[in-house]
Amino acid sequence: MQSLNPLWNSIDKSMVRIASPPGLGLTYQRSSPIRLSVKCVDPTNAGGTRHEWQSCCAILAGKVASLQQDSKNTYTGAAGIASVNDHQTLELVPMNGAGAGAGAKSSLALPKPLSMANVSAAPLHGSQLRVAYRGFPGAYSETAAGKAYPNCEAIPCDQFEIAFQAVEHWIADRAVLPVENSHGGSIHRNYDLLLRHRLHIVGEVQLPVQHCLIALPGVRIEHLTRIISHPQALSQCENTLTKLGLNATREAFDDTAGAAEYIATNNLRETAAIASSRAAELYGLQILADGIQDDSCNLTRFVILSREPIIPRTDRPFKTSIAFAQEKGTNILFKILSSFAFRNINLAKIESRPHRNQPITVADVGSKNFEYMFYVDFEASMAEERAQNAMAEVQEFTSFLRVLGSYPMDMTPWKPAIEES
Repeated sequence: MQSLNPLWNSIDKSMVRIASPPGLGLTYQRSSPIRLSVKCVDPTNAGGTRHEWQSCCAILAGKVASLQQDSKNTYTGAAGIASVNDHQTLELVPMNGAGAGAGAKSSLALPKPLSMANVSAAPLHGSQLRVAYRGFPGAYSETAAGKAYPNCEAIPCDQFEIAFQAVEHWIADRAVLPVENSHGGSIHRNYDLLLRHRLHIVGEVQLPVQHCLIALPGVRIEHLTRIISHPQALSQCENTLTKLGLNATREAFDDTAGAAEYIATNNLRETAAIASSRAAELYGLQILADGIQDDSCNLTRFVILSREPIIPRTDRPFKTSIAFAQEKGTNILFKILSSFAFRNINLAKIESRPHRNQPITVADVGSKNFEYMFYVDFEASMAEERAQNAMAEVQEFTSFLRVLGSYPMDMTPWKPAIEES
């Protein structure tokens, strides 16, 4: 890819507007020397076709990516590059008022989560593995991404759907998303998205959850009037908060780290958040109480998603995840599950979700039956003959069958936190 001409160096690159099709206003913003973000200036006036929108995002990302090219790349003259990814380039126009928000805390100069406007952009290719997760920096999902890939570039996304699309559109190489918690149960949204998208599970991460009560420096716990966090975090700490004598109002928030960021940004001195110790460190907050989860064995399981599956092996413990819809008949589900029992294959999980394409069927007598899609995790590799034979038998009793992934199990030793007496 060709780099921008020297005229680019004279432009204020902290904020640049891209001339775009009518109704589309896009900006490129560098929040730090290595962090780039793309956003829509006026999403309420985003006219034009979807094709124009996607093309504009791709062109913008191409221009941003070209900033990082070496000086050895050739220039196209004073007019800049003629095209990027076979699209005609758009004019770069400096924006006024680029210094807006300069008074924000330096600790908050963190990458903002990707939104729907970003997922059509081409990635900034590099040697570092890029891992998408849902939430703000400091979220437990970011910690899980770091556990799976210690040297990765973590990419925050504001929705689970965006994390899936980030991998599909090559913005990220992997996605690390939660699927179940030992206290709150399954995260149904991600189970539904696994079928909606064509990504493959290539690994899992089991992460102990250590909740902290955090607030602005100098705030005392008895002065709190409100506690904000993700609904699951609030429910997982309710008994402990009551023991602490907190009668503060509980308020649900989209993300634990997002709640911490909200307190720091708005200087809320009567509000505390339930989040991780890393979130407290990132947003300059103090920890009022540590390990406040009611259950010391609080564990969240994440799956690692990729565009390509991995090759199953037999030299280490593997787990395989499948989804299926059963054929009509008597005892069909029993016959499917028996396919694993007869071969001594342990089932680690079974989950049912409404069948989106046919949630209800009407029987001959007029009664209505609910139809379900089943998700099963079993402890065997698809490289094993017993697993292959079991799947061949399962296929005889299903109208739909899909292998979501066959991947190594997370065998990391873990001990629950010691509860104080």
